[in-house]
Amino acid sequence: MTWRRLARWVAWVGGSGLGVLLLSLGTLCLTSGCSSVGYLWQSAGGHLSLLHSARPVNDWVQDPQTDAALRERLQLSQRMRDFAIQELDLPDNRSYRRYADLHRGAAVWNVVAAPELSLTLQTWCFPVVGCVGYRGYFDEAAAQTAGDALRAEGLEVSVYPVPAYSTLGMSNWLGGDPLLNTFIRWPEGELARLIFHELSHQVVYAAGDTAFNESFATAVEQIGAQRWLSRFGDEAARREYAALEQRRQDFRALTGRTRAALLALYASPLGDEAKRQRKAALFAQMRADYAALRDGPWHGFAGYDRFFAQANNASLGVLGAYLQWVPAFQALFQQEGENFPRFYAAVQRLADLSRPEREQALRALMPAAAATSKEP
Repeated sequence: MTWRRLARWVAWVGGSGLGVLLLSLGTLCLTSGCSSVGYLWQSAGGHLSLLHSARPVNDWVQDPQTDAALRERLQLSQRMRDFAIQELDLPDNRSYRRYADLHRGAAVWNVVAAPELSLTLQTWCFPVVGCVGYRGYFDEAAAQTAGDALRAEGLEVSVYPVPAYSTLGMSNWLGGDPLLNTFIRWPEGELARLIFHELSHQVVYAAGDTAFNESFATAVEQIGAQRWLSRFGDEAARREYAALEQRRQDFRALTGRTRAALLALYASPLGDEAKRQRKAALFAQMRADYAALRDGPWHGFAGYDRFFAQANNASLGVLGAYLQWVPAFQALFQQEGENFPRFYAAVQRLADLSRPEREQALRALMPAAAATSKEP
C-alpha cells in the first residue's frame, strides 16, 4: 500500500475511521494524551456498528417486510449507482450496494468551532491524515458534550447532523459504504447528488485539504444530478429539483455575502468592541434578509430556519469548505471537454501538488469559471 493510499484509508470524515484508531492509538498516548483515545474508540465502534447493520439491497427488496416506498427507493438508488459507473466514470465497487436502517436521523454529528472574531475553524490533527476542521460523533449527546466543552473555551460552536460520510472506498472489503435511512427517502435529485458526491471522494482525495475535497465532490454532484434528471427524471422531479436548487443558490448567495463582510471586518484595524458591534449588525441583517426570502420568493419554505437562528462564525466558516473552489472545478470540467476520465486525471494532478501550488492553480481557474457560467 502506497503512502497516498494509506492516507486515503485513514482519512475518514471527521477523523472517524477505524484506520485512524489502529494507526494512531499508541501515538496519541505519547503526543496528545490518552484523552483522545476515547474519541477514537467511539469512532471505530460507531463505524463498525453502522457496517454491521447493513444488508445487501436485494435482500431488502425481496423481504416482504420491506414497505413498498422503501423498496422503490432502493431500486431507484441502484439505477443511480449504475449510472454513476456508466455515465460519470465513478468507481464500480461495493459501495451503496447495501442498506442500513440506523434508527436515528443522522449518520454522525459533526462539531465545528471558531473564535469570536474569526471564521477560521478549530482543527484537530491525526497521524498520517493530517488536520481537519471538525470532529465526527456517532452519538448526538457526545457531540453536544464536546461542543459544550469548546464553548467553555470561549469558542463559537456548531453541532450539525451529517446524513452520510465516505470511507474513500477503503472499507469495501467490509462491504463498502452503505445506503442509509438518513437519506434514502430524499427527493430524487437530492438522492442522486448525495450518492455522486460521496462516490467522488473515492476518485481523488487530498489529505488535509477539506476545501479542495468537498468543492470537487460538490462539483461532481451538481454535474451528475443534472445529467441524471435530464435523462431519467420526470417533469415533477425536475421541477422539485429546480426549486430546491434555486433556494440553495439563494442561501449560498446570502451566506456568501455575509461571510465576505465578516472576513473583511475581522481583518480590519477596528478595535474588538467595534468589531463585535458590527458583527452583530451583520448577523441581524443576514437574518432579516433570510426572513424576506422565506416569506417572499420561497413562499414560506422554512427549511433553513434552524440554520439562521443558530448561525455563528463556526457555521459560516464550515460553509466555505464545501463551496470555495466549486467554480474552478466546473471550469476545469469544461476545459477537459466534459470528459470525466480526463477531468479526474486533471484533478488528481492538482491533488498531487503542494497545497500552495494547488491553491494557486485553482485561483487561476476561477476567472475561467466566471466566463463559463452555463450550468453543467
